[in-house]
Amino acid sequence: MEQRPLGRSGAQLSAIGFGCMGLVGWYGERNDVEARAAVLEALELGVNHFDTAQSYQNGANESFIGGVLRSRRHAVFLATKYGITRDAQGAIVIDNAPAALHQAVDASLARLGTDYIDLFYLHRIDRRVPIEESVGALRELVRAGKLRHIGLSECGITTLRRACAVHPIAAVQSEYSLWSRGPEAGMLAACRELGCGFVAYSPLGRGFLAGNFRSTEELPAGDARRGQPRFSGENLLHNQRLADALRALATRRGCTPPQLALAWVLARDPNVVVIPGMKTRAHLHDNLAAGAWTLDAAALNEIEEHVASIGVRGARHPPAMMAAIES
Repeated sequence: MEQRPLGRSGAQLSAIGFGCMGLVGWYGERNDVEARAAVLEALELGVNHFDTAQSYQNGANESFIGGVLRSRRHAVFLATKYGITRDAQGAIVIDNAPAALHQAVDASLARLGTDYIDLFYLHRIDRRVPIEESVGALRELVRAGKLRHIGLSECGITTLRRACAVHPIAAVQSEYSLWSRGPEAGMLAACRELGCGFVAYSPLGRGFLAGNFRSTEELPAGDARRGQPRFSGENLLHNQRLADALRALATRRGCTPPQLALAWVLARDPNVVVIPGMKTRAHLHDNLAAGAWTLDAAALNEIEEHVASIGVRGARHPPAMMAAIES
């Protein structure tokens, strides 16, 4: 497994990490036996980066992955996040208040069953709280030994610069894939300049670019992807053309669609690591095989031409979540 540095933090991560969000629900049905087997096999195959969050199944995801990894804690780089909460009516509220962050870190430590977290992100940026105050609170937790590194998720470049002035930011995490190219508009360059790693989530377009489904009708009731704009109505019909084109390209190249999509992201910048969501050993093996593929200039140009000619329709999140993302 290729290892890549996480910016200037000193940490070395597997280029392909493990996105944990779907392990205990969220995407499809829950199967704890298979999910546990997938996590343990990932460890044996050289994956050392596991990414979860407090908001994933209200802490149940942290509890699950913490329980699976507890006996191997020394061998893993464990990342989690806090900041996406909900009010009494279920509406999304972003919370980066210093007192809340202190409480959240202690709660995550308890659920994960560990006395330190390798990387703790602000899951979204709270516009009500100066970023200096939020990062200052996390800096205190680093000094207390509860956190090793600090990260920001879906932040803007100005916010990143302000945060770095308070404490080194080890990583920025944002969506980045063949159909979500926003980080190329300055964020990747800013991360290189400031010494931050870049962690790409949803590099497979929530499984759509991997060919895992063509319509939300194929997904179980309650699957969160049923509410995603790119998978509804005319957007879905259009985006199926892009998925079909990528599948054809992968076939001609002798790889699978997820291998093509992951190899593309990894080829864009050596400062990038990916965390595709995985919950089965079959998906794990398919995804990790992307590490054996190096896309040459001709392949990259061909992919670029297809994506540009077809385009993408639909926002990458529902409106409430898009409103919480800094541009």
